[in-house]
Amino acid sequence: MADIAQAIDLLKGLSLSKVLADKAYDSNELRAFIAGAGGETVIPSKRSRTVTIPHDREIYKERHLVECFINKIKHFRRIATRYEKTALSFYSMLCLCGAMIWMR
Repeated sequence: MADIAQAIDLLKGLSLSKVLADKAYDSNELRAFIAGAGGETVIPSKRSRTVTIPHDREIYKERHLVECFINKIKHFRRIATRYEKTALSFYSMLCLCGAMIWMR
């Protein structure tokens, strides 16, 4: 099942300013939900769209930084396997991993 099927449920109840996602999340329903919540959609259009919907390319580049960071923290076994039992200790380990990556 595609991730987009759960996208609206995950975004409900959040205050949205900008929503960055890849082409897999390009749907009229998701775009309408984000606009209704007062957010800006930064999702490139799929090739199959007859009329492409413009997006902010500079902001979309920031998504790449997040993807690279997630890839780097997966190299820490404790984070990748989610050994931590509480949200606070998991967040603490994420901060520690972030500091170790930053010091490289």
